[in-house]
Amino acid sequence: MSVFVVGMIWVIGISALASAVAYVIRRFGEDEGREGNNEPASAVFTLVGGLQAVLMAFVLIGLFDAVSTTDADTYREANSLVAVSWAGESLPEPSRSEIRSLTEDYADIVIDQEWAQLRNGDEVDGTGWAKLDELRLAIEGAQPADDWQEERRLEAATQLWEVYQARQDRLNAAGDGVSTVVWFALIAGSVLTLALPYLFGGTRLVTHIIIASTLAATITLLMFSIYQMQNPFSGGASLEPDAFRSALQRLG
Repeated sequence: MSVFVVGMIWVIGISALASAVAYVIRRFGEDEGREGNNEPASAVFTLVGGLQAVLMAFVLIGLFDAVSTTDADTYREANSLVAVSWAGESLPEPSRSEIRSLTEDYADIVIDQEWAQLRNGDEVDGTGWAKLDELRLAIEGAQPADDWQEERRLEAATQLWEVYQARQDRLNAAGDGVSTVVWFALIAGSVLTLALPYLFGGTRLVTHIIIASTLAATITLLMFSIYQMQNPFSGGASLEPDAFRSALQRLG
């Protein structure tokens, strides 16, 4: 099911529930004297709602930045991999063909195996790391015939280190997400923020229902966005291995 459809179901469902609660409280609850709650409840709502808004904004901005950084890291990894292969083109055989083959194999592993594991939230196996170790040994085992080839071998080793670093950053991004403590604060703050407007009195029933449902819809939308942005490789973010597909085209 589309993430947009799921999001709409959540927003409409929670909004309808908040409307029903507001209707029951105003229709069957004790309304006399409720207007006296407005001033103290307003002060508490301002504090709680403000803190909740700041926390949600902070988490969302952090997740948006994390997705952008992860996307950039995938291109850094893929571009460095291409640079390894191009530097290896200047080395003598059989190192030249071995380096080229290993770089293509690594890109295939990332696209065909690792990306699905990252998307599903599974632990990435060691196949990719093993392939990079083979590539490292191939570069170290090259026998340069002159200073130019030795310079290209060193360049290949330097670019391979960039691949190592970018790969680790990519794997770390899949496991970061939102911590349990932050989720607890988000959920508890949302419940408190949604509950406080029910203390207010003096407004018409329809107006009260509209206020409660709008607030619930807004908070649900933000919470759903946070949930979908947790993993850059799935949900609303769902980054694709375009960088490695492009790298294979350049290598091919």
